Amino acid sequence: MIHPKYKELLIRQNELIDRNNEKKLDGNGMYDRYKYPVVTRHHVPLHWRYDLNKKSNPYFMERLGINSTFNPGALYLNGKYFLMVRTEGVDRKSFFSIVESENGIDHFRFIDKPIIWENPYPEETNMYDMRLVLHEDGWIYGTYCSEMKDPAASVRDTSSAIAQAGLVRTKDLRKWERLPNIVTPSPQQRNVVLHPERVNGKYAFYTRPQDGFISTGNGGGIAFGLVNDINIPIIEEEIIIDEKMYHTISEEKNGQGPAPIKTEKGWIHFAHGVRNTAAGLRYVLYTFATCLKEPNQIVAKPGGYFMAPYGEERVGDVSNVLFCNGVIVNDENKVFIYYASSDTRIHVATTTIDQLIDYTFNTPKDLFHSLECAEQRAALIESNLALLKRENKQ
Repeated sequence: MIHPKYKELLIRQNELIDRNNEKKLDGNGMYDRYKYPVVTRHHVPLHWRYDLNKKSNPYFMERLGINSTFNPGALYLNGKYFLMVRTEGVDRKSFFSIVESENGIDHFRFIDKPIIWENPYPEETNMYDMRLVLHEDGWIYGTYCSEMKDPAASVRDTSSAIAQAGLVRTKDLRKWERLPNIVTPSPQQRNVVLHPERVNGKYAFYTRPQDGFISTGNGGGIAFGLVNDINIPIIEEEIIIDEKMYHTISEEKNGQGPAPIKTEKGWIHFAHGVRNTAAGLRYVLYTFATCLKEPNQIVAKPGGYFMAPYGEERVGDVSNVLFCNGVIVNDENKVFIYYASSDTRIHVATTTIDQLIDYTFNTPKDLFHSLECAEQRAALIESNLALLKRENKQ
């Protein structure tokens, strides 16, 4: 017999999922934020969390609880919006789940069951932050962080870990094939993203070289590397194309977000920048553009961040974090930016290709010194005052 509490909770959950989202009114010309998160732990189906049987669960306790839903990969397919959600249980283990929506801003529902594939790496303990890419070869690829305990750590050290780049692919988002881990010259690897097209006949990846699980050490920055055979994904050389910089939004580290967006002026990239503060690490989102023919060459990079966590977004499991590894461009060139706040919930912001081009190519670059930045701002002020003066005379 199904527990009577189930129907009560199901009604409340459907009210949450069916709620219409709405734009916030504090737009900045760059994008629009929305009032409600699009996916939270409360969206996860009840039958994924509860034993519905009244006999075996008389108090209707949550048997396999969910802690958070965040850092989704994103894909636009057959007119629908799909997110590959990092779904974290209360046991701290992350797994991948797919949600879908008809319009990309609300009514996201989980489909089927958590994603499972045959795993050739039994030492893999945790997995997270998948980037989805529909490649020109016809496959949908997913790159993610594959984590295991550091085998060189002492017996009593239960926190040291090694991060590697996992690789999977599918044709239909249901049946997944696990490929070998991506091999790079770096001892640890995070934020690996597949470029949507071949470069010089090879598969191209963006990587983030690092020496330690958290610290980049002698590495750091967004790198670019090529692979001859996707079935044997070996990157022999990582070339830094966007390095971390002192006293900037990416002073501590940075990494590629989702795969770049192809535009008439170049590939537009979203990346996260990390700096240290007295309250801990702060993650923000920034953009840059690379050459269409040579996607390892930066041609534009605005100064500062594109998005940062605001208000309630700053509160969560890991506070003061905005992280994006999923962006969708639909048939009307509308851009959907799916970002997580504080490792807890998923939001959406919308913009257009034209707005992204304008922002990325026309926003002033970072001059790296306070006085020069003040002079840069003063020039803008003087230009605006002159314009206002001319307008007032008319």
